[in-house]
Amino acid sequence: MSTYLPLPQPSWKSARHLSVVLATSFALVLTACGGGDDDEGSGGGQPGSGAPGALVSAERVNEIPAADITAALSDPESKVQGGVTPLYAVTSYRLTYRTTDKDGVPTTASGLVSVPVKAAGARSPVVSYQHATTFHENQAPSNKVEAVEPPLVLASLGYIVVSPDYVGFGAAKGQIHPYLTSAPTANAVVDMLTASDSWRGQAGVADNGQLYLAGYSEGGYATMAAHRAIHLANGGLKQRLQSAVPGAGPYDVLETLDEQLDRVGDLFPPLGAILDPGNLSKLPDSVRREVRDLLLKQMVPEDGDVAYESLFLDRYMADERELVARDHSVHLGWAPSVPVYLFHGRLDLTVPYSVSESAQRALRDAGATDVSLTDCTTPKLGHLDCVPEYFRFAVERLGRTAKDL
Repeated sequence: MSTYLPLPQPSWKSARHLSVVLATSFALVLTACGGGDDDEGSGGGQPGSGAPGALVSAERVNEIPAADITAALSDPESKVQGGVTPLYAVTSYRLTYRTTDKDGVPTTASGLVSVPVKAAGARSPVVSYQHATTFHENQAPSNKVEAVEPPLVLASLGYIVVSPDYVGFGAAKGQIHPYLTSAPTANAVVDMLTASDSWRGQAGVADNGQLYLAGYSEGGYATMAAHRAIHLANGGLKQRLQSAVPGAGPYDVLETLDEQLDRVGDLFPPLGAILDPGNLSKLPDSVRREVRDLLLKQMVPEDGDVAYESLFLDRYMADERELVARDHSVHLGWAPSVPVYLFHGRLDLTVPYSVSESAQRALRDAGATDVSLTDCTTPKLGHLDCVPEYFRFAVERLGRTAKDL
């Protein structure tokens, strides 16, 4: 997509037409980019009461027996659908903590900590599990504490599971969710980990010093964003981190959007040149905003109650590629020092497989020595089709080095 053609001044009608065409591409990226609906090893001193990562409150939510989690795995709606054997009952707690919003302004967010019920004093590895895209606030981890949910299934296997709600959900309900913006996404994860360290120290919940990161789609993106932030900070969390398992995330945002627009161009050849960001950038700002607003209407369900930031779209349509790469992509500028196990389906029409190839190549080129890419083998190989296989893959990869399960 590199040929720029002179364009006539578009009307509002043509802007609406463009938004419908673009929506066939971008809506896939957003709406299906997910699954739908300290003791030893702490990273250092506790942050001050208003600082990022400060623990604000904690409350017990429930306890679910292992038998209930086992039964939930047979549910057709389960994101796991068998392949694992729950060993422990799970007690979950809702934490609120301090982090920053899309503009870097301090705010209060929330998340879930799910703890396996083990013998007194037993230690467990920690997994930070990042959830996939949802447009409904009641689907956030600390609001949907059910046996079928991945954080509880992981906890039933012996892990302490930390699951941030993200800004825009839970305690930060009503705020704009900083979708595909790397810094606030990473902050929500890292600050939740810091707050959970403080809580475990107060509650006497012992970890064994091992930390893992995992998540699929937007959760895969958040996993890599947090991993990069942890790596570059070079602090206590980095010393504990054992590996990361990001699945089918839009790590390279430019590649994700370029591929989606190329597909639209293949379906509608006369519009191929118009859809080039170099041409879209020549439209007046007011028309691009109209396209953006109508596009988001196409993406977000009418009953959705979470507002998604569109900065990555605005910059992409304005052909501000350097800003998209700098502030939105998460695969550039670092070389992870622990294994990264990428997972993706080759026929994924939501987040193209080439995005994981791009991430693997960039990380290796930067000097990383252990970045693998495993293909989904589920027959359909689509984005949501591969979710159960991803979960089993993640469990296997985490279990290679996890102790005290």
